[in-house]
Amino acid sequence: MNTKEALINYSLRLADNSMIAAQRLAEWNSCGPYLEEDIALSNMALDFFGQAETMYEYAAQLSNNNSTADMLAFRRNERQYLNCLLVEQPNGDFAFTMMKQFLYSAFAKYLYEALSASNDETLKGFAERSLKEVKYHFRHSSEWLIRFGNGTEESLTRAQYALDELWRYTDDLFCMNQIDEELISTGISVSSDTIAAKWNFTVKETLQAANLIIPEKFNVIKGGYNGIHSEHLGHLLCEMQYLQRAYPDAKW
Repeated sequence: MNTKEALINYSLRLADNSMIAAQRLAEWNSCGPYLEEDIALSNMALDFFGQAETMYEYAAQLSNNNSTADMLAFRRNERQYLNCLLVEQPNGDFAFTMMKQFLYSAFAKYLYEALSASNDETLKGFAERSLKEVKYHFRHSSEWLIRFGNGTEESLTRAQYALDELWRYTDDLFCMNQIDEELISTGISVSSDTIAAKWNFTVKETLQAANLIIPEKFNVIKGGYNGIHSEHLGHLLCEMQYLQRAYPDAKW
């Protein structure tokens, strides 16, 4: 695999992470616990949709095969998506969504900090712009977790349950394959080892402040970056892609 092919694949990975995260948050539209939080969730979804569009457009440009951002977002099947497994998990209750948002945002924060030094100017610019957004996502979700953990017995129980259920998907965030090896060698991307060390420190610090106990690793599930997904992604794509597939020539 050459550098161009690897960069297309990596751009799709970044785009898919944001696209699926956005779709999940958009499911909260009009269902938030109160108006201000409903708006906050919708705004975070819009941040992710914007990030996804940028990377889909870049992948389409690199592909040079008449593909478009819309085609990449809405015309690929489940095995062609390269997002991490964490973002595709169902929303659950509000504590579950905030836990998922926290675990992913901490990862995205350190990833985009590292990519801000990328040799690829487009990727560098994308990371610098997106970093401002994911820092807010991280702060918002971490503050909620600390509130849950120091609130009622019910809120602590729900937050702990979310952590217990989602922890098995966190190793998947840091998996690397030949795509990463190619881009690391050219200075375009970075090794996930450094990101993982920072992520672990920050996550443990926040969870400790929230009185939450990190569970033992069991039934660890990986494969998202290689197109191997949980059953939840297929159901999500059925809804997300319905209009484009039913009316493939439709234009807004």
